[in-house]
Amino acid sequence: MKNISGNPYLTSDSDGIFIDSVSFSEIVKQFKTPLLIFLENRIRENIKTFINVFSSEFENFQCFYSFKANFLSEICKIVLSEGVGAEIVGLPELKLALKLGFPSNKIIIGGPYLSKELIELSIKNHVKEIIIYDLNVLKKVNSIAKKFDIIQHISIRVNSQKYASKLGVKFDQQKLALFKNIIKDYQNVKITSILSHFSTQMNNIKQFRKNVKAIASNLKLLSDHGIDIKDINLGGGFPEANVMPQVQLKHIAKEIKCALKEFEVNYRNIYFEPGRYFIGDAGLFISKIVKVCEDRWVFINLGNHICPKFARCSLRFYNASQINEPHKYKTSIAGIIPTDQDVLAKDYFFTESLLKGDKVLVTNTGAYCLTFSNRFPYSLPKILLINDTTIKKIFNPEIDEDFSLN
Repeated sequence: MKNISGNPYLTSDSDGIFIDSVSFSEIVKQFKTPLLIFLENRIRENIKTFINVFSSEFENFQCFYSFKANFLSEICKIVLSEGVGAEIVGLPELKLALKLGFPSNKIIIGGPYLSKELIELSIKNHVKEIIIYDLNVLKKVNSIAKKFDIIQHISIRVNSQKYASKLGVKFDQQKLALFKNIIKDYQNVKITSILSHFSTQMNNIKQFRKNVKAIASNLKLLSDHGIDIKDINLGGGFPEANVMPQVQLKHIAKEIKCALKEFEVNYRNIYFEPGRYFIGDAGLFISKIVKVCEDRWVFINLGNHICPKFARCSLRFYNASQINEPHKYKTSIAGIIPTDQDVLAKDYFFTESLLKGDKVLVTNTGAYCLTFSNRFPYSLPKILLINDTTIKKIFNPEIDEDFSLN
């Protein structure tokens, strides 16, 4: 059997396509398109690969799954069962993580905006760290921690100096003076780590090196002013696992380790926050062609409302009805939102024959599609979780109404 989209759990042979051990033809008989599917075994394999690779390079490595990549309860349960922690940006995510049973000492919280309710629930539950993007927020955190007589551990996100990024602290003499006073005056917060997150879909060692350099330069600046921080967090930014296979991931891990040594970064613990790498290529849509135009444009019955460009997925398209035919003819693929902007791919290599009703596989849709979806007034798709031969419905719009966090 040959793999489709570089995924060992998505295969084809003379008998057709198999999604894990389930026949594609059986799925489309049971369920209408569009349909979103997640592959449990692929998620588990990706997690194990990531942990094994980085554990082999870094003794004091810790991993936190980025909930914002995909917050479906069934997906988060799989992550939890593999022993991974949680990286949270908002109150609904934190409530979900606690409800699912993520240990508080494996939860880190952070974002550009931290509400009083989020900070309070985080502190009351003794989360591992609260990540601060703005030093002024420390006053609010200290005040709430003082009320509960707790010393809250804090991570400082520094600006990675990427383009015109506004995320994170840019240390200058004024901010350093403020920071030193905060450390001295605020007794209920303790600075324990520093975080730099450079970008998403990083597939070049130069990007990872720039991230390490941002950590190194800020640690030195702080150290020169008498501020010693022990732990470092290099964030996420890894692409889908089929875009960065294990051999390349190992190379990246080794190069990060070399860069840390080159820039003389001394640390106690090192953290990473993968999201897309765990689940990106474990998600796929099954759709169908609903219209064929003369200039090799086809319309399929999903669009940017549920498979948004903003998610920055490495989308791949396959004519599942003609999977053994050559995919070498330039074709443009549009969605069903009534605007010329709903274009999923231009001049994409596809089958020569384009037939209305042909089923289309859209792969690498596991990360950020749901979190960035905008609920255009079409029916939401059913969502399935497949494990070997087992099919589990994890979202049914006729019963569940919405898959958003409440």
